[in-house]
Amino acid sequence: MKKVKTNAMRLLEEASIPYTLHTYDMKHPVLTPELLAKDIDRDVHLIYKTLVTKSHSGQHYVFCLPLVGELDLKKAAKAAGEKSVELIDQKDLLKLTGYERGGVSPVGMKKQYPTFLHEGCLLLSTIIVSAGKRGFQVEVDPKRILPLLSAETADLLAETKSIFK
Repeated sequence: MKKVKTNAMRLLEEASIPYTLHTYDMKHPVLTPELLAKDIDRDVHLIYKTLVTKSHSGQHYVFCLPLVGELDLKKAAKAAGEKSVELIDQKDLLKLTGYERGGVSPVGMKKQYPTFLHEGCLLLSTIIVSAGKRGFQVEVDPKRILPLLSAETADLLAETKSIFK
């Protein structure tokens, strides 16, 4: 297999932040969080997704949260100090971030947008984020990438509603 080096990996190395590279099978008919976790032999709760949003004022924000979680747009807007934010259109990802859908990393975007990681990352010794290319993930210490990204932590997860209450 050809050796892959993405912008995210280069920046982590330049910042002397150690990481573990994981690869996963892109040939699954449907790639679920559980299949991804199995492919990289890690717990699914360690895997974080990266979402890009835009506020009414036109500012873009990046939010990283557990793959199995849902972004609460009101909490995200509050963390960003905005009235509201919404997810950007998928077709704009490459132009804005330099990354394609499924490979968006919070590290190494074309422009560093204000970035927020779900506060639960501080309880973990490592989290796994995209390496900037589909099929590749990097496992890093969240406390090491927060300063690299000038990122903040916040409660970003939507509450799950039980039908039994």
